[in-house]
Amino acid sequence: MKNRISVPLVGSVIVLGIIGIIGALTSDPIGFLQSIAVFALVGLAIFFVFRLIVRANPQKKEQQAFIKAAKKSKKRLQSKTGELQTKSSSLGSLASLKKSKKIKKKSPVHLTVIDGKKGKKKNRASL
Repeated sequence: MKNRISVPLVGSVIVLGIIGIIGALTSDPIGFLQSIAVFALVGLAIFFVFRLIVRANPQKKEQQAFIKAAKKSKKRLQSKTGELQTKSSSLGSLASLKKSKKIKKKSPVHLTVIDGKKGKKKNRASL
C-alpha cells in the first residue's frame, strides 16, 4: 500500500523540481549559475572535511601498516628477481635466453577420462 502512494509523490516532487530549475534559469541565469557554484563549493568543503574525519579512524592506521608491509614484501621479491636476471644475463647471451624461455613454457595439462569396468557389476552379497 505504501508503495502505491510513494510513486506519485516522488514523481510530483521531481516534476516540481524540474519546473523550479527551468523557472530559475529563465528568470535569472547568472544568479542560477552563481548559486550552483556556491552549492558545489560547499559540497566540496564538506566532502574534504568528511575525508579528514574518516582518515583519523584507528582501523585506517592498521590498513596503512598492512600496505607498508605489502610494499616492502613486493620490493624484496623484485630485488630477488632482479638478482636472478643479472645472474642470467651474465651467464649467457640474448639468443640463449630466448631459447631457455621457449623451453620453460609448459603445455597445458590435458585431462583424460579413464574408462573403468563399467560392464562388471559389483557383488553385493559379499558385503
